[in-house]
Amino acid sequence: MRSLCVEPFQNFSSQLPFVTVLWNSVVDTGARRTLTYCSPWKTNHKHEAVLFPPPSRPIHKSLCICLSSSAKLPIMMEEKKKTFDANEAALLVKELNESFRTGKTKSYEWRVSQLKSIEKMVVEREKDICEALYKDLSKPLFLRFKSIPISNIMSKMLAFFLIAMVKSSCKEALKELKHWMKPEKAKTSMETYPSSAEIVSEPLGAVLVISTWNYPFALSVKPVIGAITAGNATVLKPSEIAPATSSLLSKLFEEYLDRSAVRVIEGDVPQTTALLEQKWDKIFYTGSPRVGHIIMTAAAKHLTPVVLELGGKCPAVIDSDVDLQVTARRIVAGKWQANNGQACISVDYIITTKDFAPKLIDALRKGIEECFGTDPMESKDISRIVSSNHFSRLQSLMDEYKVYNKIVVGGQRNQKELKIAPTIFLDVPGDSQLMQEEIFGPLLPIITVENVKDSIDLINSKPKPLAAYLFTNNDKLKNYFVQSVSSGGMAINDTVLHVTVSSLPFGGVGESGMGSYHGKFSFDAFSHKKAVLYRSFSGDSSVRYPPYTPEKQKLIKAVTNGGIFNIILALMGWSRD
Repeated sequence: MRSLCVEPFQNFSSQLPFVTVLWNSVVDTGARRTLTYCSPWKTNHKHEAVLFPPPSRPIHKSLCICLSSSAKLPIMMEEKKKTFDANEAALLVKELNESFRTGKTKSYEWRVSQLKSIEKMVVEREKDICEALYKDLSKPLFLRFKSIPISNIMSKMLAFFLIAMVKSSCKEALKELKHWMKPEKAKTSMETYPSSAEIVSEPLGAVLVISTWNYPFALSVKPVIGAITAGNATVLKPSEIAPATSSLLSKLFEEYLDRSAVRVIEGDVPQTTALLEQKWDKIFYTGSPRVGHIIMTAAAKHLTPVVLELGGKCPAVIDSDVDLQVTARRIVAGKWQANNGQACISVDYIITTKDFAPKLIDALRKGIEECFGTDPMESKDISRIVSSNHFSRLQSLMDEYKVYNKIVVGGQRNQKELKIAPTIFLDVPGDSQLMQEEIFGPLLPIITVENVKDSIDLINSKPKPLAAYLFTNNDKLKNYFVQSVSSGGMAINDTVLHVTVSSLPFGGVGESGMGSYHGKFSFDAFSHKKAVLYRSFSGDSSVRYPPYTPEKQKLIKAVTNGGIFNIILALMGWSRD
């Protein structure tokens, strides 16, 4: 949590003007916190002063001090706006648990009503959703909160696609909900004869969904759909780095959904910390592995189960027998078209052979030009970097002394507009930061090997990725890749599209996450599978109860070993022993 230091003001006398300190943290919240404090600061005749951070530091915060000579108050500092703290969070969880215990969220009718409300919300407020996504993802920070018409083609296309995914999730859940809720029949054993059994999917209770900024609408609403479909009371904590979408989600959920069981809490680190201090029945988090450790540590305190949708370095292995034009276009789509690389499943690096690399680079250069023009920096079809912090991080990756001279395509950047062109590197060192951390941006290293099968060892030397991609016409290589590479998901001869198939689970493995969702898997992620055995009062055998005579022991052994013939022998007093 960032804090504001007021000590410099405390050494002045108290007879001078009253000061109101406004601290605006764009990166963390996009919200304005107001603090009041009496200070002897002398200003101009307008009684106003504005302080900015030193020019050498990125302008992530602005500190404005407005003075009024009419105020004469003792030295003090107070937050005017009530904050959401641990006490508020505890009260919220208590209210949700009380609502859950009434049983209304468990009913089929309630679940359907909420799903229909989400569907209605998406249809009726599509324009508002698109505008919020555009503000968060397609404009630099200094334009973020202005009213801007949607003119960026890629932003519109991406927004419509993500909204369509949410609609599709609602439609599938509404269609399949009765089937998903129906208990699954299970086989019973000879030990319980006569009996029947079933697996009952029951809601967990009060669950917390913490979403991320790169797809702030879809990655917020889709897990909530799963939680509601399973019958849970739900709290959504949207990402503060996408403030327009976060604010809109708060308003829309309040307007369309049942507030007694579905809530949105906005904020940054303090609010998230307050929520994590509470006991939840499940926590669903989408974001970075670093924060994933924090989430899991907080959950462990209460033995709360978690779903962690994280990330990692997603490789794409490219054989030399491919259709080069199609391969290049699909790599472009899976890297720069996917939010300019700001996606957890985007291609992080490529592995190919030394001989094939020059042809691949030429094809990728042409693919980039076809999609984004000769000057990608002027293209309306490519997203900007989400924040100045992320821009600086990517810039440092590009400027590392080990890699700055390895750029073979692109490299242009504009810090004012937060734009970086699609950039390709060739054979960067394995110990460079570019190959050590998830890039999450428009930078794409190409690593060369002597034989394409050598790529498997390189991939397996790193933490397990969220996705892995292979381009080849060789069936043996396909099978070898699928069997040898462990990843959350995989696509052969394409990128990212596997996440659009609702019958496939989407989730990570190892450091790329745990648990999965999408379609029925979302319902299962927020459900407990309760085992139920049914028996009548008939068929109560004395063999089960002491004293255990030699005859009973033989029969028990025959039953546990299985086989009707052994049981018949035991009942007749015979045994193979």
